[in-house]
Amino acid sequence: MTDYVSQVAAHIRRETQKVIVGQDAVIDQILICLFAEGHALVEGVPGTAKTLMVKTIARIIGAGFNRIQFTPDLMPSDITGTNVFNLATSQFTLRHGPVFTDILLADEINRTPPKTQAALLEAMEERQVTIDGESHHLSPLFLVLATENPIEYEGTYPLPEAQLDRFLFKVMISYPSFDEELQVIANWQAGFNARKLEAVNFSVLDDPAVIPQCRATVRNTKVEPGVQAYLLNLVRRTREHPSLLWGASPRASVAMLLASKALAAMRGRDFVTPDDARDIAHPALRHRILLRSEAEIEGVTPDSILDEIVSSVEVPR
Repeated sequence: MTDYVSQVAAHIRRETQKVIVGQDAVIDQILICLFAEGHALVEGVPGTAKTLMVKTIARIIGAGFNRIQFTPDLMPSDITGTNVFNLATSQFTLRHGPVFTDILLADEINRTPPKTQAALLEAMEERQVTIDGESHHLSPLFLVLATENPIEYEGTYPLPEAQLDRFLFKVMISYPSFDEELQVIANWQAGFNARKLEAVNFSVLDDPAVIPQCRATVRNTKVEPGVQAYLLNLVRRTREHPSLLWGASPRASVAMLLASKALAAMRGRDFVTPDDARDIAHPALRHRILLRSEAEIEGVTPDSILDEIVSSVEVPR
């Protein structure tokens, strides 16, 4: 069955590459979140195809897709929905918000106040929302992919640490290389239009059971005690590093476990190796650690700290 997961991942990656150039690692990290039933915070400068990538993946797997543009005046009910009084029936009926979907793109999530950001907390953690005291279950496939820009911080509301910890991964998107950007231009010259994805001849996964089957396989992927101890040592070492004010929480240990299982299955194995745990350490931990102010002044970054930690923890044999 692990071959099945790797084949599905290869199919989604190949189809996504029809419109997304040079972001293979980012695509794989989003697929890990999809298979591990986690959420991703995607950070990159404007124009690096964050929204296009999410829309493309949703189309390829045949999933429902909604997008919310987060703005300062967005209200929690604009996300979850609200009960509306129907004059014809003299009853309240639920008007579903955009959170009732399979894949939710929370675009520029840091541009809305904390009260509205918090509206996603229950949905992300419990896969349900509570409206007027009544709980409503969300799609079993439910996945939040939130984007934020690393520039233009004026008028933004940084996500609190408690909500950052809800994201399985923080995915970083960089500028493409010269050759990759040249291919982007060539694609547009050849007729591609990001606003008309329906014109792209994608090979869509029509079977709705594909993703649940992949997730079941990931859950059954084995992690030997030695590898469990290794990934735990990676997490615990963040709590001891002198440049960090706060290290990663126990939720990070669980995230490391789930993500490494998904990566192992995508690589065609039914067991996790230390390489799998090491390869997902940066996206799984970079948003869960807090630098001391003096370290930030010296130009230290979360990724540079994680580089030190990964190189210092002994790998089990």
